[in-house]
Amino acid sequence: MLPKDYADQNCSIARVLELIGERWTVLILRDAFFGVRRFADFAEHLGVPRAVLTDRLRTLVERGILRRRRYSEQPPRDEYVLTDLGVTLWPMLYAMSQWGEAHLSEGGPRRVFRHAACGTGLDPHGLCPQCGTPVAAPDVEMDNGPAAPASDNRVSRRLTVPRRLLTPLAD
Repeated sequence: MLPKDYADQNCSIARVLELIGERWTVLILRDAFFGVRRFADFAEHLGVPRAVLTDRLRTLVERGILRRRRYSEQPPRDEYVLTDLGVTLWPMLYAMSQWGEAHLSEGGPRRVFRHAACGTGLDPHGLCPQCGTPVAAPDVEMDNGPAAPASDNRVSRRLTVPRRLLTPLAD
C-alpha cells in the first residue's frame, strides 16, 4: 500500500508530487496558464466538483503558486492568478503537453505554442528554433492546433482565441 504522503522521502520529485501531483491540481494549473482565473470558470471548464476545486485552489494559494486577487467589491469577487513561483512551473507543464501530444494524441496537436517575439513555433523542449533560446511563459502565444476539440462551453470557446499565455495584470 502506498503511503498517504512522501514526507519520509528525501526526493525533490516526491515533494513536487506531494504539492501538485493530483490530477485536478495539474489541470487547474494548465487552465491558469491558458487564462482561466475565476472559480466559476475553472468549475465550468474542468467539470471538477466544487469542494475539490475549493480545496485545490486553497492549497495552491497557501503554497504560493496562485494568489487571490479581488476584481470586484460589489459583490466581492476574487480571481486566481499565477505568482512568479507558479509561472516557473511552465516548463514542466509544457513538457507534459508535448509528451502527451507525441505519444497519446491522434490527428496532430491540440494547441500550438509560438514565441510571441518572432512567431516561431516552439520545439518540444520549449525552445525557439529561430532565436535559439528557451521561451518563458509570458513570451508564449497559444493557438488551436489541427486536433483542437470543438468548443463545448463558454470558457472553452473563450480559450480558443489565440492568446498570450500570461497577460500582464494591473494591481
